[in-house]
Amino acid sequence: MKDLQSTKTMWLKGILFLLIGGMSAGLLLIEHGSWRVALLLGFCVWGFCRAYYFAFYVIQHWVDPEYRFSGLGHFLVYAWKRWRGAQKS
Repeated sequence: MKDLQSTKTMWLKGILFLLIGGMSAGLLLIEHGSWRVALLLGFCVWGFCRAYYFAFYVIQHWVDPEYRFSGLGHFLVYAWKRWRGAQKS
């Protein structure tokens, strides 16, 4: 897939992701509105954001500066190959 070049399209994509997340969280809280659900939803979002940060920023800047990922699928292949390599040695 070709890299996204348009900054306007990038902004639109980011805004749409925020809308999807916000609407999904809102609907979950409306349907199961409790402090416990809100707290667990917050932890879920925070945890996945940190995992995404790790997958792209931490790996590329500190673990393996030579490797570049273009998506989570590529990161999973990279992690699987490293794990399999560690299992063999």
